[in-house]
Amino acid sequence: MRISRVLAAGAAAALALSLTACATSSDGSSTAGDTAGDSAEGGFPVTVEHAFGETTIAEKPTRVTTIGWGNQDVALALGYAPVGVDDQTWSMDGSDGLGVYDWTLDGYAALDAEKPVVFATADGTDFEAIADTQPDIILAGYSGLTEEDYATLSEIAPTIAFPADSAAWLTPWRDVIRIDSAGLGKADEGEELVASLDEQIAAATADSAFAGKTAAFFYMSAADLSTISIYGEGDSRTAFLGDLGFDIPEVAKGADTFYADITAENADQLADVDVIVAYGEGDELLAALRADPLWSTLDAVKNGAVVTVGSGDALSGAVTPTALSIPWMLDEYVGLLNVAAAAAK
Repeated sequence: MRISRVLAAGAAAALALSLTACATSSDGSSTAGDTAGDSAEGGFPVTVEHAFGETTIAEKPTRVTTIGWGNQDVALALGYAPVGVDDQTWSMDGSDGLGVYDWTLDGYAALDAEKPVVFATADGTDFEAIADTQPDIILAGYSGLTEEDYATLSEIAPTIAFPADSAAWLTPWRDVIRIDSAGLGKADEGEELVASLDEQIAAATADSAFAGKTAAFFYMSAADLSTISIYGEGDSRTAFLGDLGFDIPEVAKGADTFYADITAENADQLADVDVIVAYGEGDELLAALRADPLWSTLDAVKNGAVVTVGSGDALSGAVTPTALSIPWMLDEYVGLLNVAAAAAK
């Protein structure tokens, strides 16, 4: 397992915060909205507004279960070791045998906690397995919950869905931290975690060549370039490139959808993309793009401004940012992007 920087840089600070005694409001209660900024230092009960209404957590939870993507990392960063989590390794060719990424395992190790039950996700939400973990709260701030799913989960335990101003699988990582931390009664610590991660991003990109350059994240197959897919600006892959300082190209803007397909005949739609980021292996994708009569006309391809994050490796999963994955992959990812941005003209 790769030793991550998250323990020293990000999560360690957040874990220290979780050990700080939490003050309680005069009436022992608080209400946290979508921004989760007004909870009373962990006082309970706490009410959190989300896409399917509002959820009240009567007492401090001790058994936390998470579903969806990355919610377990918020809990870990704030001192909670979830007893059950969704399988997180859908974007990896293999698995550690458990079904969670290295940065999450580091989070459990930092808390000296037992590894969680991991729910299979191939057939949707595993309600029975979730119930078996006997949760006090279910965190799903980044997820694809339907209203029916939410109703079923709420029969098991108080459930926090994605924010009301977001949509399934399109919640920005900062808002995931905010709404999940609100449910845990740690809204203030959640804000401090967001600020810490923003500081780390600013430090990592201080000398970058990203300013004034556009970038987006794609799915491409070197074996078949007849159609490629671009992730929209609302998807975390492309959105995180914006967090790092890139501009978002027009073709990725204004779409609430997860992704859009672009055929090779419409390659000119990517004319304003300076840096292409995609799942792929080494130089294989760039070579295939340069050999294609249509994609090879793009400046990004001509300049070699193509970043591939190996299909199935841990870094390819980390570009969907979470509270723990950002510090884990930040320097390496920025380094790869810097080389490409410098090549873009």
